[in-house]
Amino acid sequence: MRLSKSYCHRNLSLESIVKTVLRSMSNVNKPQRTFIAALLATLIVFQGKATYRNMNRYSGMSEKRFSRWYSRSFDFALFNRRIIAHALPENDRIAAIDASFISKSGKLTEGLGWFYNGSVGQSQHGLEASLISLIDLKLNTAFALDVRQTLDQNHKTRVEAYAEQVVEIAPELQEQGILYLVGDAYYSKEKFVSPVVKAGLKLVGKLRTDADLQWFYEGEYCGVGRPKKFDGKVRFEKDLHRFEHVGRLQEGIEIYTKKVYSKTFKCAINVVMLRQTRENKTSRVLLYSTDTELDALVIIKYYKARFQIEFLFRDAKQYTGFTHCQSRKKEATHTHLNASLSALNALKLEDQLLKGSNDRTVISIASWKRKKFNQHLMEKLFDKLGLSLSIQKVAQVYKQMSDYGAMAA
Repeated sequence: MRLSKSYCHRNLSLESIVKTVLRSMSNVNKPQRTFIAALLATLIVFQGKATYRNMNRYSGMSEKRFSRWYSRSFDFALFNRRIIAHALPENDRIAAIDASFISKSGKLTEGLGWFYNGSVGQSQHGLEASLISLIDLKLNTAFALDVRQTLDQNHKTRVEAYAEQVVEIAPELQEQGILYLVGDAYYSKEKFVSPVVKAGLKLVGKLRTDADLQWFYEGEYCGVGRPKKFDGKVRFEKDLHRFEHVGRLQEGIEIYTKKVYSKTFKCAINVVMLRQTRENKTSRVLLYSTDTELDALVIIKYYKARFQIEFLFRDAKQYTGFTHCQSRKKEATHTHLNASLSALNALKLEDQLLKGSNDRTVISIASWKRKKFNQHLMEKLFDKLGLSLSIQKVAQVYKQMSDYGAMAA
């Protein structure tokens, strides 16, 4: 007896989507399509570290082949965009940007430098990857779009390099109807904000608690001289009455908002102040958007969703070899970083397809990694034994043992 068509379709749907997307990329030749498909499949089944030699054990491709193809360019941003569009319906989405530290030993690796490592709270010697991701607000999850190694350049700051990455990817975001980019407080600098706004995107971010802001003058024109534009510096506690009170979050956090002028960004912004008083001590958090018409609660929602990008870094480092690239060349590092995150995208999309839901769900990447390894091993064994998955009994064993050892079977 043969395996049901629905079961076959369920297990091959993502693989077929990957192949379809690769075929749709006209600038990619067949050998590279074959390699990229095999690379992504390897990164979701390997055990240990994702080095050339170890990936050879799980793919049949030689170390030399990995080394050769890693040095060639591939448009991962286009691939990620198309595979997401194929697998998921269009939901309300925003973009987010963040960077992550990568430990790297040696002295000759391109891009080595001192970068901030958030896990230890200080700068360390190594590499850094800057990631732009798509955040699906309905699913409450992030998908990687474009990751680049941070490379120091003469006469250019790192903030300017991050801005260049956003400006280059902005047209692709706008094609998908994505107009908002969210970043943490580090990106609240004029050299980042101005280029991104000129590129047509609207920023949502976080300010220092003592940010230098000015009130807009709202009085009447006296009829003499140049109209007054500003009305003094914003003093958050003394001028609390000048803010608009929006409401209250949990734990007594009050929400205030107002359109003000940022001297740092040299433009008008909509600032949202989250204010909390405990034991006669007052603390505040300042969020903002360059879209002065954006609702305060939406700004909070967007900034909260930004944290989904942290899970991408975490899962890619733990399960798809994000930090394992053994090459010293920047081209190979670029390929490995993007392939790692694209493989993670594939696992998340397959989970969504399997559940057939367009709502928030819980996903265990560890369980998916175990499941993929089990399936990979069984396919090798069945092939050696001459057993076909089209036989019902073999298919039942395949289905049952796929979840062997998975935490969320």
